[in-house]
Amino acid sequence: MIIEPKLNGNVARAAHPYGCKAAIEEQINYTKEKGTYSGPKKALILGASSSYGLASRISLAFGAGADTIGVSYEHGIQDEKKLATAGWWNNIFFKEAAEKEGLVAKNFIGDAFSDEMREEVIKYIKEEFGGKIDVLIYSLASGRRTDPKTGQTHYSALKPIGEPIEGYSVNLEKRELFEQKVEPATEEEIADTVKVMGGEDWEIWVQWLLEAGVLAEGFKTTLYSYIGPEVTQEFYRSGTLGEAKRDTEETADKLHETLKEKVNGEAVICVGKAVTTKASAVIPIFPVYVSALYKVMLEKGLHEDTMEHVHRFMKDMFYGDNPEVDERGRLRPDSWEMREDVQKEVEDILSEVTPENFQNITAVEVFRDEFMQLNGFNFENVDYTKPVDLEKLKALQP
Repeated sequence: MIIEPKLNGNVARAAHPYGCKAAIEEQINYTKEKGTYSGPKKALILGASSSYGLASRISLAFGAGADTIGVSYEHGIQDEKKLATAGWWNNIFFKEAAEKEGLVAKNFIGDAFSDEMREEVIKYIKEEFGGKIDVLIYSLASGRRTDPKTGQTHYSALKPIGEPIEGYSVNLEKRELFEQKVEPATEEEIADTVKVMGGEDWEIWVQWLLEAGVLAEGFKTTLYSYIGPEVTQEFYRSGTLGEAKRDTEETADKLHETLKEKVNGEAVICVGKAVTTKASAVIPIFPVYVSALYKVMLEKGLHEDTMEHVHRFMKDMFYGDNPEVDERGRLRPDSWEMREDVQKEVEDILSEVTPENFQNITAVEVFRDEFMQLNGFNFENVDYTKPVDLEKLKALQP
C-alpha cells in the first residue's frame, strides 16, 4: 500500500516507515559530523522514541559511544487502517543503526509510569546491561498517567490559570490561522496536570534505580523543561504547564541532594528552546509564537531543530565545558531564543500577524515541514509514491 500523510488539525494520523528511517539517518549523520565527546557509556532514556528523548539517545550513542536503553509507549502495524506510530519506526531504525556500530540498543515498549516497567528495566540493567547506568534522561510527554499506588488515571489539561486566554493559533492541516479561546483550568485540572507532567514519576524512577543499586558513581539525570519569554507566559509558564514545570524544578532540587550524597551524582533541569514536537503543535496559541520565532532565528543564523539543539546541550553543557547556568542551577541552552534582540523582533511580528499575512511574515512553513518530518514525510530522498510491503514491515520489531 501507499502511505500518505494524514493530518487532523495539528495531530498526525499516519507515519511513513522509510521516511522515519531517513530522519534517523539524517540525525545520526549530523551527530557524527559534529564530532565525538566524552560522555556516559550506559544510558537510560525515558521517552526515547521521539523529539527530545530520541535526539538525546542519538547524541549519546553516536556522539559519546553510549549503550542505551529506551522506554516508550508505541504500537506497531495492526491493520491497513491502523498503521504503526512514528515512534515505533524510530525505535526500530535507531536500534538497527546502533547495532551496526557495535552499540547495545535495547527497546522497552510499554507504560513508563508503571512499576512493572521499572522492574523490567532494572532486571535488564542488572542481568544484561553491565549492572550500572551513568545517566537517566527523562523526556516523557504524555497526556495521561496512571498512579501506580492508587490505580487512578490522571489527565493533563493545557490551559491557563485564573483567566481565559484568546489569540491566534495555526491549523497545520488547513494551513490557516484561527482565533482560539481557552477557558481557565479548574483546580482538579491543575492538580491532574502536575500529576501527569510534574516531577513525581521522575523521582520514583530515580529512587527505584538508587535502591536497586544500579546507579554508577557520578550518575547524572536531567529532565527537559521550558520557560519561554514574557509573550508566552499566559498560555505556558503561568498556566497548567507552568505549574507542572515548577514541580519538576522542586523535584530536581531534592534529587540533586540525594544523588550528591549517595553516588556523588547530580540532577539538573535543562531549559530547552521552543522546538517542533508533537506536543508543541497542540499547545494553545504556541504554534504562532514558534512560527514567528523561527523566522527571526533563521534570519540571525540561530535556528536549531530538536537534534541540533539537544546535541549542543549534551556536547557543550551537560558533558562539556561551556554550561550556561541560571540562578536556580538550571542549564539554559535556550539562551539563544531568549536573547533580547530575538524577542523584540518576535514581538514585532506577533503584533502584526493576521490570518491574511501570517504565511509571509512568519516561518510557519518551516514549522509545518519539521512537523511533517516528525512523522516521516517531506524528505526529498524518499519515494512516497512507492508502495510499502506491510507484511515485510510487520516482521521488523523494536
